[in-house]
Amino acid sequence: MNAAEDRIWTVPNLLSALRLLGVPVFLWLVLGPHADGWAIALLALAGFSDWLDGKLARAWNQISRLGRLIDPLADRLYILATLVGLVLRGAVPWWLALAVPLRDVLLLWMPPVLRRHGYGPALPVHFLGKAGTAALMYAFPLLFLASHEGWYAEIAAIFGWAFAIWGTGLYWWAGVLYVVQVRQLTKG
Repeated sequence: MNAAEDRIWTVPNLLSALRLLGVPVFLWLVLGPHADGWAIALLALAGFSDWLDGKLARAWNQISRLGRLIDPLADRLYILATLVGLVLRGAVPWWLALAVPLRDVLLLWMPPVLRRHGYGPALPVHFLGKAGTAALMYAFPLLFLASHEGWYAEIAAIFGWAFAIWGTGLYWWAGVLYVVQVRQLTKG
């Protein structure tokens, strides 16, 4: 591990930290004043900053160990917060709110196994995992819009559910690939 990997104060890490700070604000907007417009805007901003911090980290050579931890943590917390908000508001069923985080719960055994075999605490993120997360981040604002009355609600529901189903499927498929990868790395 080189010194660049140990950096804390980088622009991508700042963007990820700001995204983390936005999670409770997002939940408050959804569950408190029901300010869905602001909540959707914050969710869109979080999605954009997720793309931007990865792009900047690679372009400016600011990839760090901290960034590899807080970036996916922010993604997962936004996904969880959004699912909680959508369920409590009656916009999505419980099965969806359980299906997505259940994958992460079932993969909790991987970091200790990887460390025990001399690998880092996490594997590099698969493109399928990124695609699944992106699809879910598209789905959630659309599902919020679908829960309203208006001409746009039905269209938002169609696209929102398409992204939600595909995103959940890709998210789980990436989880299966992680299991296969860990098994290949640790056999023998």
